Amino acid sequence: MVITLHAYLGFLLALALERGAELVVSSRHARRLLARGGVEVGRGHYRPMVLFHAAFLVACAAEAAAHPAPAPPAALAAVGGALLAQGLRWWAIATLGERWCTRVIVLRGAAPVTGGPYRFLRHPNYLAVVLEIACVPLAFGAWRTALAFSAGNAILLAVRIRAEEGALGEEWARAFGSKPRLLPGAHP
Repeated sequence: MVITLHAYLGFLLALALERGAELVVSSRHARRLLARGGVEVGRGHYRPMVLFHAAFLVACAAEAAAHPAPAPPAALAAVGGALLAQGLRWWAIATLGERWCTRVIVLRGAAPVTGGPYRFLRHPNYLAVVLEIACVPLAFGAWRTALAFSAGNAILLAVRIRAEEGALGEEWARAFGSKPRLLPGAHP
């Protein structure tokens, strides 16, 4: 399968538009959560995380333009992985409903959501991010971007997950203590 640079850039544009839709949904949910007494934690890592994700899309386009080459033979698998990540993300969003947003806002006393992909993992949305950051660049052979941003994402997620799990409290810890964080079948 050969993906042209224009097709890849179109793919990145579609992903940017999808992220824009996420931010609209997230803003609406954040306002509602805060109005219901939700408490935001982890503000310090939020802005760097937003900048990181914006830089990711730019880096994908820049590497593809700087190193134009036919997509690798694994391009179809990478595109499939990126699409799978989007499906998993929206499944997590739909499952959490109004409790999902890009910020960490917790409703004290609310029962943990344990349905949908949360039956299997503590953080399915973060698995979607991991897949996306690995697969989107590889759809056009941008392996440097995949490596650099996967390493940066690992650092961001370590901070984010620690903040989120600490904020979710004891009831959440009891409900999710035996579930793996990111990979089904992995040891918690």
